[in-house]
Amino acid sequence: MVWLVFFGLVFAAALSGAVFKPGPWYDGLAKPSWNPPDWAFPVVWSILYIMIAVAGVLVWRAEGWGTAMAFWAAQLVLNALWSALFFGARRMDWAFYEVVLLWLSIIGFIVTAWPVSATAALLFVPYLAWVTTAAALNRTVWRMNPGAVPS
Repeated sequence: MVWLVFFGLVFAAALSGAVFKPGPWYDGLAKPSWNPPDWAFPVVWSILYIMIAVAGVLVWRAEGWGTAMAFWAAQLVLNALWSALFFGARRMDWAFYEVVLLWLSIIGFIVTAWPVSATAALLFVPYLAWVTTAAALNRTVWRMNPGAVPS
């Protein structure tokens, strides 16, 4: 049952990316040469979402509700919010500030989960790497397209 709950929560967060898709607006933006190919995003996110759910289960089973789970929940909410801000509201600026909070919540989870479950903490390391890249991409696209952000 615990597995279903965690995978359900992660699936609900992932739906944000399905609801708020890149579309023609994003396709028309200038992007850096190091922008990953479009096919990479769903592949990488699918793997990361599985890792996020497993990490949550591991910490939940070891400790229940605690600081690590609070960070886990925070990162999931922030994860879901980013697509709504970037693609839905087309606010690359707000999305960048929000992804910084997401990055910090991932770090918070890694640090607080480590004593509870080193495996759970390590499962978040690729997520941190991807969000670091996403944050850099968010900032770069925002800077390359100053007129695309509403005033």
